Amino acid sequence: MRYCKICTYPESAVNVSIDEEGYSSTYKTFKAWQNISNKEWTRRRKVFEKIVKNIKSSNKSNYDCVIAVSGGKDSYFQTHIIKSYGLKPLLVTYHGNNFLSEGDFNRDRMRKVFDADHIVVGPSQDALIKLNKLGFKKVGDMNWHNHTGLLTSPIQIAAKYKIPYVIYGEPFWDISGMFKPEDYVEYTARVRLEFGMRGYEWDTMIKNNKEGLVPKDMVWAKYPSDKELMEIGLRGLFIGNYFKWDPSKHTSQMIKKYNWKPSKKKFQRTYRLISNVDDRYENGIHDYMKFVKFGYGRATDHSSKDILTGYMTRDQGVKKVKKHDHILSDDLDHWLKYVDMKKIDFYKTADKFRSNKVWFIKKNKWYKENIWGGSSSYGDVYLSKSEAKKFER
Repeated sequence: MRYCKICTYPESAVNVSIDEEGYSSTYKTFKAWQNISNKEWTRRRKVFEKIVKNIKSSNKSNYDCVIAVSGGKDSYFQTHIIKSYGLKPLLVTYHGNNFLSEGDFNRDRMRKVFDADHIVVGPSQDALIKLNKLGFKKVGDMNWHNHTGLLTSPIQIAAKYKIPYVIYGEPFWDISGMFKPEDYVEYTARVRLEFGMRGYEWDTMIKNNKEGLVPKDMVWAKYPSDKELMEIGLRGLFIGNYFKWDPSKHTSQMIKKYNWKPSKKKFQRTYRLISNVDDRYENGIHDYMKFVKFGYGRATDHSSKDILTGYMTRDQGVKKVKKHDHILSDDLDHWLKYVDMKKIDFYKTADKFRSNKVWFIKKNKWYKENIWGGSSSYGDVYLSKSEAKKFER
């Protein structure tokens, strides 16, 4: 297993590649953005100002744009920017049912602090429980519904109210190196399907499912037709293309200006308190499944960003990864109770998503190579003998 020589990403990370010299696409993408001059950021801001001017002069809706918000730090920053230009946004949230108390506080206060209308979309609790189980069993991601809702509900609302602009924060693929800063990538249906929904459209996801989900349960997940979107000329913009993105700096600003609240309780799977306040159970297990499938977790994501932005050294980042990435948090007990699943069934299903490019088996234990050197044991194997053969060395 190779790791980036600058940040903490392994070559197995989602959408990440590492070149012959040991530099990850994450690092090279970051450098491309970092090398943008102040003059160029000024020019980009002026490009955005032209878009704002066009919105104000041509918009026929009661709202100037939709902003996809969870109530997190990025949601506040996006809305802060939009409101600073005198636009009237409609805030849209996909509600996945298990917000932290701080997440509830931050989300519900947005109407007040930004003086903005706010629509919250959410499936029934019964459907959410079924979607958790189905996502876990089918793609190893109990949060599939959350990614889908975040990338669908704002577009649905925009189409319904004929609002031609939907605003998101930073591009989802900023670690992959697939695009350059000068591409000004916008949100598309392809982004939704490939990056957010793991390639599974809602009807494909529930096809032949054993959880009892039917099309009527998935109304929130149905994407508007091309005809509907073309009629209003919908564009999905990423604020990060026009304003320099620094989550830690933005968080400090949002706390000071709007009293945005980070988590009071430390997370077991990462050291940050400013992320994942919009989900109480699923994110901890979602992050653990990332470790199971790809050999890294949330602490790798966070430390890589903090290393690249200068908030910590690589050695400090490696220590964070060593402490947090492998932890199976007590979120699991909450989640198992929520979906009524036995722990042994969780382990058996999780093991089916492991890759022999990351993991190997020795004495019925899972092993992988570490960023700090050597390999370590990471728990018991729950595969059959025939399934386990491909992991033997």
